[in-house]
Amino acid sequence: MAAFCRGRHRWKRTNYFRVLTRNLTGKYDYDLVVIGGGSGGLACSKEVYTSIFTAALFGQKVAVLDYVEPSVKGTKWGLGGTCVNVGCIPKKLMHQAALLGTALKDAKKYGWQISGPICHDWTTMAEAVQNHVRSLNWGHRVQLQDKKVKYLNIKGSLVDEHTVRGLTKAGKEMILTAKNIVIATGGRPNYPTDVPGAIEHGITSDDIFWLKKSPGKTLVVGASYVALECAGFLTGIGLDTTVMVRSIALRGFDQQMAGLVTDYMEAYGTKFAWKCVPKRVDKLSSGALQVTWTDNLTGNEHKDIYDSVLWAVGRTPETKILGLDKLGVQLKKETGKIVVGADESTSVPNIYAFGDIGEGRPELTPTAIKAGKLLARRLAGHSTELMNYDNVPTTVFTPLEYGCVGLSEEEAEKRHGKDGIEVYHAFYKPLEFTVAERDSSQCYLKVVCERGGEQRILGLHFTGPNAGEVTQGFAMGFQCGATYSHLLQTVGIHPTCAEEVTKVNITKRSGLDATVTGC
Repeated sequence: MAAFCRGRHRWKRTNYFRVLTRNLTGKYDYDLVVIGGGSGGLACSKEVYTSIFTAALFGQKVAVLDYVEPSVKGTKWGLGGTCVNVGCIPKKLMHQAALLGTALKDAKKYGWQISGPICHDWTTMAEAVQNHVRSLNWGHRVQLQDKKVKYLNIKGSLVDEHTVRGLTKAGKEMILTAKNIVIATGGRPNYPTDVPGAIEHGITSDDIFWLKKSPGKTLVVGASYVALECAGFLTGIGLDTTVMVRSIALRGFDQQMAGLVTDYMEAYGTKFAWKCVPKRVDKLSSGALQVTWTDNLTGNEHKDIYDSVLWAVGRTPETKILGLDKLGVQLKKETGKIVVGADESTSVPNIYAFGDIGEGRPELTPTAIKAGKLLARRLAGHSTELMNYDNVPTTVFTPLEYGCVGLSEEEAEKRHGKDGIEVYHAFYKPLEFTVAERDSSQCYLKVVCERGGEQRILGLHFTGPNAGEVTQGFAMGFQCGATYSHLLQTVGIHPTCAEEVTKVNITKRSGLDATVTGC
């Protein structure tokens, strides 16, 4: 044992001597070390090599460190981060499963002869989704290898502005030095620590997509897009689902649109417990979970029994294990996120951060990917372009999808005044809904514009089928300074839902009926 300890100390001394030497000579193991193998970190690491390689400047070295701590329930996954493993990808696939269930019901009205009851098998869906995710994990590893990027499955923390300490699963320590270090570790779901039984008996979005069996009757606590999306696909595949909302739904989004989304979900079959907060979760002898909560409107206490409780009450940035406090990397006290500049720099030279972990940055995969690529190009000396975080489009994949880009009506009014904006809006009926006799009362769009001058478009909001596809197309117009006049000059594609955006002509101010009639 004594010999082992002496050897271990010699190993540490050797490594730290190597660090000191590299810092003094300016020679490092890597030109760039990226901590975090999510969408942004991978994009950044691959772009660095690509930019340098295409410039024929050989000899540059890049490494990516990625290590996933299992969730409280023991769920773990491979390379690719939240989006690939426990976010966008499995979420969209399960959302698609729910949409197919609705389509099967519509199909009968369109003449399809479907005999017998329609039911859903969780295991079949979960296995298919999980197999696809695993294929993406493997694909990322192959891409890194092809790009000559070193992938290290180790937990990274910072020693100084040029040094990273890595720790393997077995506890072996590695020291890496780099000219620049990038942090792209994202965040993980929160548990409400003030609710007894929440951690012991609940799950989060880190677990729901990897369950081997159906979650059954589910209580979703929270009203973020994660909460509503999960509740939506659970309802859509036939599960008894309740959403518990403490205050409002989709905070930060346009609240009129949020109301349409939740109204549709209620009509769709999702139950809502409004203005309620959970008090405790107890596991019964049967294995079921008894949830006790308080109705804040009445003060009354209620109880019900569920098979699963899914907590969707926010996320915490993965900063605590990085050793940032020792280096003086500035964090936002309220959020724990890293304070970053326009160029993704932190308060410590040679250390950068982007994605969900950056203070004030959108928690969206495409922004992290683009920010990572642009940062890589700047670090390689091939560009000075900064990430533009204005007018980033996004979509909430609830049963009735909600896509938006630009300002909410509330934010536009706050910035420009009520008399400084003009809101054009329309209630429309998707052609697909007609034969199926589906309710379209929440299919709505609005275009928020400056009232004066050329009526520059400030925000566009859309609820309806394929909202993401619709919003993506119009989002480019925001980068070109689109105006209401540009919108009217655009020829619509008939018959589509997106076409209705190009025809919108009724203002809220007018008080006229905004229901679309005819073609």
